[in-house]
Amino acid sequence: MNIPQIRLESTPAKIEMSTQKSMLEIDQKSAELSIEQPAAEMEIDRKPSMLSIDQTKAREDMDLKHISKRIEEAAQLGYEDWLNGIGRVSQDGDELMMIENGGNPIAEQAKRNGESPTYEFNIGWIPSAGGVQINYDPGKLNIKWKVNKPIIEVKTNVPTVQYTAGKVNINMKQYASLRIDFEI
Repeated sequence: MNIPQIRLESTPAKIEMSTQKSMLEIDQKSAELSIEQPAAEMEIDRKPSMLSIDQTKAREDMDLKHISKRIEEAAQLGYEDWLNGIGRVSQDGDELMMIENGGNPIAEQAKRNGESPTYEFNIGWIPSAGGVQINYDPGKLNIKWKVNKPIIEVKTNVPTVQYTAGKVNINMKQYASLRIDFEI
């Protein structure tokens, strides 16, 4: 017995995909940097120190006197000796004037004027304590600083970005088909 038959033959559909990758390019230039450092400013106000040593008194104690001081002392000594001489002559005259009161004023005056005076002597070449005067002024030092901040300038560069989008192409590689056959 013959049975009729239907034959079906199908071909599936096929697609084809092709891709193009995306591209991203970034170009970043370095930043431009400028730094300037102004020098610091310094101001110094100085009063110098002062040391003074006065050894005049010590030199005078050692009999190393300045000529003007020697002249002054000699003049003073001469004046005092002159006044003492006037006083002595006046006293001698007064004693002689009162000779009638008794005594022997001529012999006493001769004895007094004939004796050598007694001089005191001490070591003359050692200066007295405190003979050297020392004065010291330490002075002053004042320093003023002015620090200048650095000048910094920065110029940034914007990055260059290039982007190429990717693509996907879809095509039919094979279309679907259906074939039907009948056999009786």
